Amino acid sequence: MTRKEKATAIAGILDELYPEVPIPLDHQDPYTLLVAVILSAQCTDVRVNQVTPLLFERADTPYAMLELSVEEIEEIIRPCGLAPSKAKGIYNTSRILVDEYGGQVPDQFEDLHKLPSVGRKTANVVLSQAFGVPAFPVDTHIHRLAYRWGLSNGKNPDKTEQDLTKVFPREDWNKLHLQIIYFGREYCPARGHDPATCPICSKYGVKRRMK
Repeated sequence: MTRKEKATAIAGILDELYPEVPIPLDHQDPYTLLVAVILSAQCTDVRVNQVTPLLFERADTPYAMLELSVEEIEEIIRPCGLAPSKAKGIYNTSRILVDEYGGQVPDQFEDLHKLPSVGRKTANVVLSQAFGVPAFPVDTHIHRLAYRWGLSNGKNPDKTEQDLTKVFPREDWNKLHLQIIYFGREYCPARGHDPATCPICSKYGVKRRMK
């Protein structure tokens, strides 16, 4: 079975399990999504969704965010962890959005990727979930599962993204990256995983020590 054939079979299982895939981070528009994704670094979506209502009550636009000090932002987002760096990133990103983009979040990868605290994954999440642009953000769940299923060699997230975009149809990327995240959380965790009972690993997992 080729990687593309395996990917097609896996996509079929994911479609059966997750015909609808809600976006896990609560948001109202591209800006609030961008802020939520920045906060999600090394933090659970559940925790982010508990913190963002408090933050967005004070500031849900880049203009309003600049009315707060970095210290005020830091205090609000402290439960998300890495608060000092995230607060600076949110503030400085808001400044650039106001100064260079008229307060709007850009819809081009290169422009997003240049913003403070916005890495490749964050830029791809915003493109796919806020603007509907085909993208394949790779988080820890997707990176782990792509390796387990033999769809990538697992060297790094960028390589995993390249491999997955080759075997899955472009028009399905936005749906698939969310389906894989939900699947990883429910059926294919990093620890305590039993490949024999996993709906995908039991059929298509590679026979090696799992990462």
